[in-house]
Amino acid sequence: MVAEAPLTIEVRLRSAGLRPTRQRVALGDLLFAKGDRHLTVEELHEEAVQAGVPVSLATVYNTLHQFTEAGMIRVLAVESAKTYFDTNVSDHHHFFVEGENDVLDIPVSNLTIGNLPEPPEGLEIAHVDVVIRLRPKRR
Repeated sequence: MVAEAPLTIEVRLRSAGLRPTRQRVALGDLLFAKGDRHLTVEELHEEAVQAGVPVSLATVYNTLHQFTEAGMIRVLAVESAKTYFDTNVSDHHHFFVEGENDVLDIPVSNLTIGNLPEPPEGLEIAHVDVVIRLRPKRR
């Protein structure tokens, strides 16, 4: 049996209903090339600058939000001052290491959530995000 080749970013963009512009392709390549990641706008912008991709911080911000709206990534708000974008859109939760600003995945099978409230009439629960904050042990 032959393994399927991973989809190119151009195919992924088109499948998500986005036109594969030069900047979207370049940012998508950076974003998805290293597997599942949690990045801020500033971190992806820095990677783009280091890779020689001429793109503004505003363009990175807009592109990440377009990717989010298209279902390619999801937003993870773990602190009020910083938003992370998660390339893993499957159901899972997160550890957040305070002071290091590091986000780690927790497989959904490792956490059970029960007794969710009934949503108001006409609404449904789209997703439940659990963020468990960690810090070094105090001595």
